[in-house]
Amino acid sequence: MKSIEEMMKAAQEAAATVQAQMQEAQTKLDTLEVEGVSGGGLVRIVATAKGRIKAIHIDDSLIVPSDKQMLEDLLAAAFNDAREKADAVSNEEMGRMTSGLPLPPGFKLPF
Repeated sequence: MKSIEEMMKAAQEAAATVQAQMQEAQTKLDTLEVEGVSGGGLVRIVATAKGRIKAIHIDDSLIVPSDKQMLEDLLAAAFNDAREKADAVSNEEMGRMTSGLPLPPGFKLPF
């Protein structure tokens, strides 16, 4: 039977491994890209899976002063689309990382 010290050491090593895996997953999420679109592709936003906006592409046909409100609405829709896709990619990636961990149902990482 293992001593308390051995069990504590094993728990600390496991925690360090999980922490390293979490850091690796977070780093990876900032390199994965998603693209949110609206207006049939007239507005496109590229974001990382962590939600950082990397680029905004607006079709030239939308640059009309009288259509300012429509452009603003399309930008908001594209941002929301990109955010939803970023969340999906992030959840998928974190699910892969935590699939081998014996976590109780409903327990979410990171804390």
